[in-house]
Amino acid sequence: MLPQRFFEGNTVDAARSLVGKYLVRRYDGITLAARITETEAYIGRMDKACHAYNYRKTERTKTLYAPPGTAYVYLIYGMHCCLNFVTEPEGEPAAVLIRGLSPRHNQDIIAENRFHCKCGDMTVYQKKNFLNGPGKLCAGMNIDRRLNGLPHGSQALFLCGSLEELGLPVPAEDLKPLNIQAGKRIGIDYAEEAVDFPWRFYL
Repeated sequence: MLPQRFFEGNTVDAARSLVGKYLVRRYDGITLAARITETEAYIGRMDKACHAYNYRKTERTKTLYAPPGTAYVYLIYGMHCCLNFVTEPEGEPAAVLIRGLSPRHNQDIIAENRFHCKCGDMTVYQKKNFLNGPGKLCAGMNIDRRLNGLPHGSQALFLCGSLEELGLPVPAEDLKPLNIQAGKRIGIDYAEEAVDFPWRFYL
């Protein structure tokens, strides 16, 4: 499990560093694991794309002020969940959005959660659009609003640096050097100058 100090520093650095790490979800005796392939950084004090821009505090955004490493799960379009991890010192609203994953353990269960079929039965379209978006990955990993506010250290949902920590084999693909790219964030056309911040990181 990544230590809490990982989340205490600069949010943009954390977003970049999380690419290539692993998201682990445990429930009902099941462990799901997936490699993080895409993230975005959001910093409330100066980022108009952040829910807590200019320290705006509402019932929805209060989780962003929680201790670093806390899970911030919110709804978009009233139906899709998005998973973030709070960063920077407590009281400083900032977080990293987990935007893309590649499944690594119990892929069939992840596929059942997402498409109600096993991996081998997915169509080409489904394979292409498996976990390549914040709502899609939450569906696949069985993450919903009930996990909002989950503190760092919880065994139900956490991040780790290696599959070996979980006693799982490491695919050859994951042993290759990371080629991390940076670019503009997606779906924030309303955010004025923040639209151009290169705070999206991806493999």
